[in-house]
Amino acid sequence: MLAAASAFLYAVLTDRVLLVDPSNEMGELFCEPFPGTTWLLPPDFPLTSYTNFSGDTAESYGNMLKKKVIGAASTTAEQLPPFAYIHLDHDYADEDKLFFCDEDQRVLRDIRWLVMRTDNYIVPGLFLTTRFQEELDMLFPEPDTVFHHLGRYLFHPNNHVWGLVTRYHDAYLAAAHQRVGIQVRVFGNVPESTEVLEQITACTQKENLLPEVLAVGTAFRPMPAGKSIAVLVTSLKTWYYDKIKSMYWEHATATGEAVGVHQPSHEEHQQFGAKSHDAKAWAEIYLLSLTDVLVTTGWSTFGYVAQGLGGMTPLIMYKPDDSGSVVPDPPCSRDLSMEPCFHAPPYYDCRVKKGADTGKIVPHVQNCKDMSWGLKLAPRSA
Repeated sequence: MLAAASAFLYAVLTDRVLLVDPSNEMGELFCEPFPGTTWLLPPDFPLTSYTNFSGDTAESYGNMLKKKVIGAASTTAEQLPPFAYIHLDHDYADEDKLFFCDEDQRVLRDIRWLVMRTDNYIVPGLFLTTRFQEELDMLFPEPDTVFHHLGRYLFHPNNHVWGLVTRYHDAYLAAAHQRVGIQVRVFGNVPESTEVLEQITACTQKENLLPEVLAVGTAFRPMPAGKSIAVLVTSLKTWYYDKIKSMYWEHATATGEAVGVHQPSHEEHQQFGAKSHDAKAWAEIYLLSLTDVLVTTGWSTFGYVAQGLGGMTPLIMYKPDDSGSVVPDPPCSRDLSMEPCFHAPPYYDCRVKKGADTGKIVPHVQNCKDMSWGLKLAPRSA
């Protein structure tokens, strides 16, 4: 979704039509965003090998620059190839990163077909490209809302996924006075971490999202208004859900509020390309976007999509150190904005043609809180 939104915005900025690879089965998850037509690439598209393109593909823009097949300053329209492959995956080379430079965009403008592959949210990089800045400023006076607008426009659950969303929301979340979303993703080899559990508890209680609990047997007084909180936990594992649910079942809350804890699914492992798994993941992302407040895990694109769709600047839990034995202090903080983080940005200032911290070129493109080398769109006043 982050890649598709990025490609769509690039197509808008360059007056191109966006066609999406049908092999990723987006039709199994989303409604068509454009009534009466489709954005899926037709099955008779003559370039059949595009799914195998990689950083080594001879037709990639970076490789053509490296081998001097084309040049940003010297190539005429007659010398341009009929198509170019734009490789913007996390492993892209320095020459590929010149995609974000004005001179290179002038060349790409005249190539009829572009095939783009990315596993990144590249939108912050587009805001660094001078030729796009005026139009981006007009389209998005508030740059920290880009994915919110693009996501709400492009990504609508199909009937099956919408059924998963509405049935769960109506049954477990709708009646609560407050809905708290907690998105848990554990990186590394310890999926059940007491430190991460302590981090979740410390974050939610310190930020007054969830109440503290009393010792077993302590007398308590329920709130007269009967305020209830519904907590939606999303995780591949049930362990965190079980622990949080048990805490609020076995202990009264200090405030007298009733806390219900819910987890729609627990797939145990990420299953790439499995239709049922993908449908549940998309439903849970959408459910998180319907909560009132959101806590996410740093580095996780799952959380990025939920916060963007919901228009929420989340509390983001910092990634523990490599040992995983120390709870970060503070356990979480308010993110810069609701925007996703560009995990693999260029470190090159096209204007002066040398390496640079690209989080310090324009005020509203800053380094991410959860990934110091990443880039994120922030409010203009930030």
